[in-house]
Parts: sequence; C-alpha cells; structure tokens
Amino acid sequence: MKVINEDSPRRSLANVTVGEDVKIFNFVNAYGCEIGDGSKVGAFVEIQKGAKIGKNCKISSHSFICEGVMIDDGVFVGHSVSFINDMYPRAINQDGSMQNDDDWELVYTQVGKGASIGTGSTILGGIKIGEFALIGAGCVVTKDVPAKAVVVGNPAKIVRYLD
Repeated sequence: MKVINEDSPRRSLANVTVGEDVKIFNFVNAYGCEIGDGSKVGAFVEIQKGAKIGKNCKISSHSFICEGVMIDDGVFVGHSVSFINDMYPRAINQDGSMQNDDDWELVYTQVGKGASIGTGSTILGGIKIGEFALIGAGCVVTKDVPAKAVVVGNPAKIVRYLD
C-alpha cells in the first residue's frame, strides 16, 4: 500500500492509502481513507477520512462514502449511492452556534464481503449489510440486512434469499 498526497483540478487525493492496481477516475475527492488492491473508483465520488474500501471493489460514479463506512472485499456500489453517518444531523446547536465535531455522534456502517448496492440507494448509519446481500436500486436501508438477502423498496424489505 502507498499513500497518495495529490491535489489537481481533475481529482483531489489527500493522504489516501491506496493498494496495488487501484483505478481512480477523474474528479474524485478522497481524503484520509483507505482503498484496497484492485478496486475501482468512478468519477465524482467522495470518500471521507476514516472510510475503508476493501480489495476488488467497484465504486460507481457520484457515490458518497462518508466517515465511518467500512466496505469489505468484492463489494459493488452502484451510481449515486449515499451513506449516512449521523442519525440527527443539524447545522447549528439550539443556541444558534455552528455545530462542530464535538456536537454529533459518528455511527459506523459495515458492508459485508461480496455485497451489491443498487444505484440511487441510501444507507442509514449504523447498518450492517451481510455478505453477498443484494440491495435493489433506489432502496432506503433503515435496518440490518442479513447475508444473501435481497432487499427492495423504501424502507428496504427482504423479498428473498440468494442460494
């Protein structure tokens, strides 16, 4: 693994730990994160500090992977997938002062090996997605998804299990 510290108009990579044979396309904003061997990150993706992407993952364009998201090996993330890491987001405190890092609680999300998350899905914070689970396009995932479960809808519901 190597650490990239590059800034350019085409992409911003600050203190990103990158494995071998990683492909990062144009206009990616990544900082303080890890990307495992053989993974591909599409254009217009943001990966925040502390996020981890495993080996041989495909992160499609326009996706948002925030702090606290841990993605295991072999995961597919479709276009425009958003992860959430704050259950009660606010810009200001009750006294009107701007919130800072001390004013919110980071919640972690785990995506299991080989899982697939469909285009346009939103994954709430604190969720565990099991190995080889399949999240349908446009889902809003509000609770844990078991291994090999297929979920669809808003909120996402199990419709079947893969063999």
